[in-house]
Amino acid sequence: MEARLHLKPGQNGTKQLVQKYGERLVCVRYRYDEVSGQRHKTVELIEETVPWRPASSREKHLMQRAAEEPVLVKIDYQERELREQVRRAGGRWQPAERAWRCLMA
Repeated sequence: MEARLHLKPGQNGTKQLVQKYGERLVCVRYRYDEVSGQRHKTVELIEETVPWRPASSREKHLMQRAAEEPVLVKIDYQERELREQVRRAGGRWQPAERAWRCLMA
């Protein structure tokens, strides 16, 4: 399904939805399904608003370190293309774990 039109609240095609959802409306998308020959109108709404505080520098540092740690990824034998993508990205086969070790970049 392809989204061909992305409208902001207040633009033509959104006025009734603005009346219905008000400030909660973020955007309206028109998606086209070539297989079924249908157009779908979707809306993105704000469901909840709560206070949020950006992560502290220590938390950011820990998250950055975690992103740099290698992870084990199990890939089914039949998924040749995926294995090749992991290999090209620097992944290495770990026979003992029967998995690929790579970074989560």
